[in-house]
Amino acid sequence: MEARETTFERLIQGDNQFQVPLYQRTYSWDVDDHQRLWDDLVEQATVGSDASQAPSGHFLGSLVLDPRPPMPDTVQRWVVIDGQQRLTTLMLLACALRDHVRRFDKVKADLIHRRYLINEEDYGGLDAYRLLPTQADRPSYLACVDNDPQAGGDDSIGVAYRFFLAALAEYDPAGEWDTVRHIDQALRHRLTLVTITAGPQDNAFRIFESLNNTGKPLSQADLLRNYVFMQLPRLGEHVYDKIWLPLQTELGPERLTTLAWLDLVLQGQSRVTISEVYQGQQRRMGQIVAASDEEGLRDDLARLRRLGHLLMRVFEPEREPDAELRAVLQRLVQWGGEAHYPPALHVLDRVDRGTVEPREAVEALSFVESFLVRRMICREPSHSVRQILATLPSGIERDRPLPEAVRRYLSGLRRGWPRDEDLREAIRTQPFYWQGSSRHRAYVLRRFEEDCMAPEPVDFSRAWATIEHVLPQRPGQEWLAMLAEDAEEGERAEELHETLVHTLGNLTLTGENTRLSNHPYERKQQIFDQSALRMNREIAATERWGRREILSRADRLADRAVRMWPGPLAGDGGQSGERSEWLRLRKVLAALPSGKWTTYKDLAAVTGAGSPQTVGNYLATRTDIPNAHRVLRANGTSSPDFAWLDGRKETQREALEREGVRFNGAVADPERKLTTEELADLAGLDRPREAEAEAAAASEAEGIIADRAAENFGKLLRTHHPDLADGLLTLLRKWEADGGWLGYGLAEETSCAPMLRAGNGSQGSIWPVSIYPRSGVVEVVFAHLARREPFTRPVLLAELRDRIRAIPGVTLTVPDAELPRRRPSFPLGVLRGGGLVRFAETLEWFRQQSL
Repeated sequence: MEARETTFERLIQGDNQFQVPLYQRTYSWDVDDHQRLWDDLVEQATVGSDASQAPSGHFLGSLVLDPRPPMPDTVQRWVVIDGQQRLTTLMLLACALRDHVRRFDKVKADLIHRRYLINEEDYGGLDAYRLLPTQADRPSYLACVDNDPQAGGDDSIGVAYRFFLAALAEYDPAGEWDTVRHIDQALRHRLTLVTITAGPQDNAFRIFESLNNTGKPLSQADLLRNYVFMQLPRLGEHVYDKIWLPLQTELGPERLTTLAWLDLVLQGQSRVTISEVYQGQQRRMGQIVAASDEEGLRDDLARLRRLGHLLMRVFEPEREPDAELRAVLQRLVQWGGEAHYPPALHVLDRVDRGTVEPREAVEALSFVESFLVRRMICREPSHSVRQILATLPSGIERDRPLPEAVRRYLSGLRRGWPRDEDLREAIRTQPFYWQGSSRHRAYVLRRFEEDCMAPEPVDFSRAWATIEHVLPQRPGQEWLAMLAEDAEEGERAEELHETLVHTLGNLTLTGENTRLSNHPYERKQQIFDQSALRMNREIAATERWGRREILSRADRLADRAVRMWPGPLAGDGGQSGERSEWLRLRKVLAALPSGKWTTYKDLAAVTGAGSPQTVGNYLATRTDIPNAHRVLRANGTSSPDFAWLDGRKETQREALEREGVRFNGAVADPERKLTTEELADLAGLDRPREAEAEAAAASEAEGIIADRAAENFGKLLRTHHPDLADGLLTLLRKWEADGGWLGYGLAEETSCAPMLRAGNGSQGSIWPVSIYPRSGVVEVVFAHLARREPFTRPVLLAELRDRIRAIPGVTLTVPDAELPRRRPSFPLGVLRGGGLVRFAETLEWFRQQSL
């Protein structure tokens, strides 16, 4: 076998075709894998555009190839024994890059197509393609290469293609070659691989078997330890006993790698990644040994030992002796992630060396906390935060007091630290419920409660609470009547509800979601008045809960937020570039799957871009927004004002039908409509787990409300589906007789879910489907089930899918990897005759699994 290092461009140049054999698994990289590759590529693109940075490239791994004997007038074929996942991903990234560039430069898009994806000679048929995946993946992959209208479907190939389209839309929102060319150059020249070519006598399948049955690879910490002690022939035993072993014992291998990474970052190598720790430390330590021999390396390791002890305070703040410093470190741990590690370790190091007082350290880290929280509330893109904070230790001015230096650095141009006015506006208008992660949303509300300074504060480490909408997500008539009183001329109560429901002024924390449910405000008021949380008792003191009250509370929360999280220096900070909600809108639309559609209303709700009209106006004036034709009105019809901005002649409906969306008259198939939760996934937003608790709460409505809901469900079912209503209602009554219960939604279209158990958490309430009688669909709630036992096991989710799609007339084309994030639907009309029998068998199987 022959091995050599190469770049991606050198690998694919010439007339070559890489074939993935049948014994390889299908494409299986998921979003986390895509994100890691994208982060590495962006880092290399950034380094490549900075003349002051020495280029090092990024090693992707190995590619094992078996050359096929050449034949006349054909391409050189290579069987991909190992590495097909990364090779396929790189080709899909190239497809996305081409299609992103095509929006503003067709000539360069064609160049990208020829450079990466096809052989330039005039080959016909499959010989034209540089990569041929397995037969199972081939149609989806070729659709992407050929820019077919159905490219970017729901399978793993389509998910990867859409991920990179969305990432490019976020990276280069303006559509400028000068911006995106750095990605092109990094992809061609700065991603390196080692190609291992099998010889004539090698057995390709045996090589495949051995590569996939290897032992655990060495970690970065293992490699670093090996290198260190190769450099210490005289002092090795002493250094191991006195320095390395205590360091390794205290930190463990993963945290030891983190320490080695942070050490490089604190010394100015802010763009180094975890995978490059060994390389970076090897260079640095080699210079020390060359200058100061073993004694110099010993002293440097002693310094690392001291830093490691301080790093444990970042991981475990209870180790910090100063109470105020311990408190701010605890807040950063509660916020989560690793972005704060570099500034936190830098600050602790300076305190330990006596150059900074603990009170100064507290103020400096409070600015870091504010930077993180304000960006999240104002929906600033999160992809740059890690790099901004990694550069902070080497980027601050050393001749100023530490708090001032940190604040000045974070206030810098285009660092995106929102100003007070930005923060106030976001709290009043942005859909906070869809922002950040569940952890971040709960953190902000928890800090508001802690700021109330209650005489007997709630210990959130022991209390279980989720986010509650005071004005419910599914308002009853009493709520809509109240909102109608507040509506302005020409404004409907439903529109006002959409504007207010997810804003911070309408959200709180509670452990009483089930009791609160969708009750009228008077009932919620009684429950809030008994709450242990002071902010809930403040809500209960309000006589009604409409527009004025929600905005008034938002203003009070904004006053506290400005005080709790101080902002940038005047004149320097502010949000960066195009409004973040438009950036998010671009990202969502770029990732919108072929054969699916969404609405102006849902886009506005998830992205925070204002009203449906605002979204429509924005799309109508931008030629560079991908997939705008996949946006329809709330009733599934085309807007009468829709027009192609590129001069196309086909109608919006014709374009959608070409992509696989069926129409019933002028109305698009509701089964192909994405839910708001699926849109949130496309936007990279963490789907609110509290939504499940609230859905369960709504389903557990008591007494007359539940009776009315059951009556309304039966009435809707008989009106819209009279031929199957009796059979389905009989089946649902049997579900109750067998020990289950029926949960009903309380919106105008009353849905019904066959439920088991009660409560929240992994052992809480569970249901397989929600039945919508007016829309005529049955939604399969895989995304909910994936967080409930026993369906946290992927094999059970897959079996449920397979059982449901065995029902005649049902098509659920959701791959295993996508199940935990999806809520697909099938037509309610299939639940008659043999279809109802199969559905009953599936429900009984579900009940047996859930006992």
